[in-house]
Amino acid sequence: MTDITVLNSKFEKASDLKTSLALDTDKINETVVHQVVKATLAGRRQGNACTKNRSKVRGGGAKPFKQKGTGRARQGSTRSPLMVGGGTVFGPTTRSYEQKLNKKMVKNAIHSVLADKFQAGKLTVVEELTSTGKTKEMFETLNSRNLLPGLVVTTSRDSKALLAARNLKNAKAMSVEGFSVYEAVKFENLIIEKEALNKLLERLV
Repeated sequence: MTDITVLNSKFEKASDLKTSLALDTDKINETVVHQVVKATLAGRRQGNACTKNRSKVRGGGAKPFKQKGTGRARQGSTRSPLMVGGGTVFGPTTRSYEQKLNKKMVKNAIHSVLADKFQAGKLTVVEELTSTGKTKEMFETLNSRNLLPGLVVTTSRDSKALLAARNLKNAKAMSVEGFSVYEAVKFENLIIEKEALNKLLERLV
């Protein structure tokens, strides 16, 4: 059982959130977090560099010149890698860099990140992030409480807090549906709405 302090919209203590999920130091698995982060970065690689080999280059059906009498090496196709305009040998081809991650591994990584932020005092839970949608106001709110750099996680994709925080230089904003272990590790502070945290904890059960 873990008690997490919940703040109101003015960042004053409002209540405590009790969760059966233990956020202890011994629950932090750095190896799994590292693997999930690597897989996330690998999945972002485009992998769309592509060259044509001799089978993909158009043309080359006719023999470029006769077999004998020219003094040149014999050639059977103009698309040969030895010819100008021919195919490329062992060039890069389109590929996917995605790495397979088991659901249990991702859950373990999320659990580890939450435990790490909680133990470090970098987990800030707010009942609701109220905002007018202005980036300047959101910056002043977070900066005055030393919550930058930080990752802002909202319950809804239509939240104005999401709109206000996404242009901050030292912050990242996302809804809980798109929660990323990599982004949570990248930023020092984690600012999350209470309902969003509940949804995240439900995934870990």
